[in-house]
Amino acid sequence: MIYLDNSATTKPKKEVLETFMKASELYFGNPASLHRIGNDAENLLESARKQIAQILDMDNIVFTSGGTESNNLAILGTAAAYAHRGRHIISSVTEHASVLKPLEELENRGFEVTRLSVGSSGHIDLEDLRNALRSDTILVTVMHVNNETGAVNPIAEIKKILKGTRSFLHTDAVQSIGKVPLDPVNMPDLLTLSAHKLHGLKGSGILAFNGVEPDAIILGGGQESGYRSGTVPVPLAAAMAKTLRITQPNPEFIEWNKTLREFFSSFDDIMVISPENAASHILSVAMKGVKGEILVSGLQEESVIVSTSSACSSKNKQTSHVIESMNMPPTYKDGVIRISFGAFTDRQDIIEFQQAFKKVHGIIKGV
Repeated sequence: MIYLDNSATTKPKKEVLETFMKASELYFGNPASLHRIGNDAENLLESARKQIAQILDMDNIVFTSGGTESNNLAILGTAAAYAHRGRHIISSVTEHASVLKPLEELENRGFEVTRLSVGSSGHIDLEDLRNALRSDTILVTVMHVNNETGAVNPIAEIKKILKGTRSFLHTDAVQSIGKVPLDPVNMPDLLTLSAHKLHGLKGSGILAFNGVEPDAIILGGGQESGYRSGTVPVPLAAAMAKTLRITQPNPEFIEWNKTLREFFSSFDDIMVISPENAASHILSVAMKGVKGEILVSGLQEESVIVSTSSACSSKNKQTSHVIESMNMPPTYKDGVIRISFGAFTDRQDIIEFQQAFKKVHGIIKGV
């Protein structure tokens, strides 16, 4: 089975699994306990936190259950903590649902949200951001790499624009960490990560932040310095640190992306949706007059796994909000598939994908 749906989730690396198993066996104590077993667990937890803080160059690391919780904490928590400064937030129309839904909730609470358009480029226009900024803007939340198209937002430039303002920048970097670097000089104030997109484990995420103190959205025992209550799963934290330590960008992604772009250009009914300057590990294309589900099903029959769009919306029969925002011709909107590479992808997978796609395309066209 050729797995090319790594933007939905990734297979955990052996080293990460080994770290998790060892930590689960030897450091099973509650890190909040005062006895030696608890202290040992706390020491491992804080070691993992320190390692991650150094890798990301961020002061505060809060362990969460994943990207969705991290985004919620960043948005709802920051809005609550700084509502006295203003109640205006800026985002984009192509954000993940775990950003869009909290923003909708904030609107219900009386906040005002400006959503920037993207057009065919897939990323926001910096002039639109400048025009949207107001004296009461307290938060700008813009993803780094789009999960459906790979479009890259200029986070460093956004951060520069916000300097001198009272607005914090939150970035969902779930699809970019380990693949598309962030500028260490112009890092966001709040950064969301998820382990299972990096060949780590599901149920493990991070909110990293500097110079901002979001209010807690999960209340209880006050763990994680009060930012996130609940017994901290130390083995997951250790596994997350391991995941980040061994994550390396794969330069072959660029070559494979180029190869597939050239391959798809030979079809007169296939449109490449991902912009030319998109992240190299994600490539979305669409077939004219055909539903993406048919392509996904046909490729699966050839032992190739891809998705229609994001995993969160692929079972939704409506056209993705990301695709709708990019002004695509209507005849292509329903025919989208997403191909995404991971650490276990190799050159042979790309070759076999092309062979399978040719066969499935021919069957659909009746050739």
